[in-house]
Amino acid sequence: MGSGLLSPRGPGTPGPGDTALPDHIVWSLFNTIFMNWCCLGFVAFAYSVKSRDRKMVGDITGAQSYASTAKCLNIWALVLGIFMTVGSIVVLVFIYVAVYRTALEIMKNRGY
Repeated sequence: MGSGLLSPRGPGTPGPGDTALPDHIVWSLFNTIFMNWCCLGFVAFAYSVKSRDRKMVGDITGAQSYASTAKCLNIWALVLGIFMTVGSIVVLVFIYVAVYRTALEIMKNRGY
C-alpha cells in the first residue's frame, strides 16, 4: 500500500510497485544457488528482476509477462535440478561400487 500520510498520493492509494503481483525472486534465487543445472536458475532470476523493475514503473502487463516466464523457468530448473542431482548420485554410487569391487578383486589376486 501507499506509505500513508507522507505519500503524495494520499493514504491507502496504491502506486507503482504496490500490487500483489508475485515476481518469484526468492524462488529464482534458490534455484540460482542450489539448482542451477543448465543455468536456468540464473535466467529465471534475471526475468524475476525484470518483472520487479516493470512492476516498479507501473507496467503491470510487462511485469506479469516476465513473472510468468520466470515461473516457467523456475519449474524447469527445479525439475531438472532434482533429476540431475538424483541421477548424478546414482552414477557416483555405481562408479564407487565398481571401483570397490575392482579393488577387492585386485587384492584377492595378489593374496592380501
